[in-house]
Amino acid sequence: MKGSADYLIVGGGIVGLTVARELRKRYPTASIALLEKEAVLGKHASGRNSGVLHSGIYYDSGTLKAKVCAEGARRMKAFAAEHGINCQHSGKVIVATSVQDLPVIERLLKNARENGIRAVRLDEQGIHQIEPHAGVYQQGIHCPDTAVIDSKAVISKLQELLINDGVKIFFNAPVSSINTEARKVITPIGEFGYKYLFNCAGASADKVAKFFGLGLDYALLPFKGIYFKLRPERAHLVHANIYPVPNVNQPFLGVHLTRVASGDVYAGPTAIPALGRENYGILQGAQLGESLRVGFEVSKMYLANHQNFRQLVHTELGKYRKKNFFAAVRKLMPELTYDDLVSSDKVGIRPQLINVREKRLEMDYVIEKSSDSLHVLNAISPAFTSSLAFAEWIVDQSEIV
Repeated sequence: MKGSADYLIVGGGIVGLTVARELRKRYPTASIALLEKEAVLGKHASGRNSGVLHSGIYYDSGTLKAKVCAEGARRMKAFAAEHGINCQHSGKVIVATSVQDLPVIERLLKNARENGIRAVRLDEQGIHQIEPHAGVYQQGIHCPDTAVIDSKAVISKLQELLINDGVKIFFNAPVSSINTEARKVITPIGEFGYKYLFNCAGASADKVAKFFGLGLDYALLPFKGIYFKLRPERAHLVHANIYPVPNVNQPFLGVHLTRVASGDVYAGPTAIPALGRENYGILQGAQLGESLRVGFEVSKMYLANHQNFRQLVHTELGKYRKKNFFAAVRKLMPELTYDDLVSSDKVGIRPQLINVREKRLEMDYVIEKSSDSLHVLNAISPAFTSSLAFAEWIVDQSEIV
């Protein structure tokens, strides 16, 4: 056997790393090991996100996202300050782009009140004092506590701290199978024993859960997020973050403009149904079996049309064409021209969980567990923002018999 541990974590993204950190804080003498399928940490969602630390305004007060987002953001900002990580407390505006958005602004402000989040309603003049070039229909919201962070630096620092604290990290170790009776995980680099397993495998979490007979009501539907950048000479038009009022019936925030920690301004992302869990290019990462499965699930969701899924598919697929992508961006900043958007190699996959029985997208985090394992099945945005608080909650659940 390659090794054994009291606590074995599958997945070296932000959730797996922060769970390892929380376990080490609680159990200083326990053996902890983490399996990462890639040669480096954070190669997928955790290292490809926008770097925005969200305030929590989007989430209804009864959700787990609301419970951990704002607190997670506070902790992540403190972590950045402690370790010298680039984190800019730049704030965000959420702007209405049509009369249909105005009732949603009321709902977002209600979320803010109930979740204890700072948010201010502003008219057009007020929005333009913060983002002079933003497009806005009548009103918007200012969220002063939104920030942007160097997400890759966070991953790197967590890796360093965990290794220094005696956590063993194994690379190139995708899960091939699990003998749940013997409590053994089989990987290409060897077998690993465990007393308790945390499944934080992101886009592969559903596969790992099924070894335990869990997650049977769910399937993973990957959505591709592509980005453009603003030409450097036009980047000054965006001071911080400009977001549209979202469709609250869907778990996506819409194409937005973000000045990231490096100073570049990105437009995106899309939410296009992808051909695979790592389908970053047109065909790169696409596998026939997985593509057929995704197509089958999309077809079922399309026919059921819960959460207005058909409109989502039509709208997002159209954004493969730059002119349609540009139309979405121009609502946020009317003075942009088509040539102001330049291609970017930034692309991510959102591993979105769907409930196959109810044929709907899962809006909140989803957790299932057995007597000796816990599975994070829907660690989607704002998982990076939430992670330090979310990890505490996850470990709490593992201790509940």
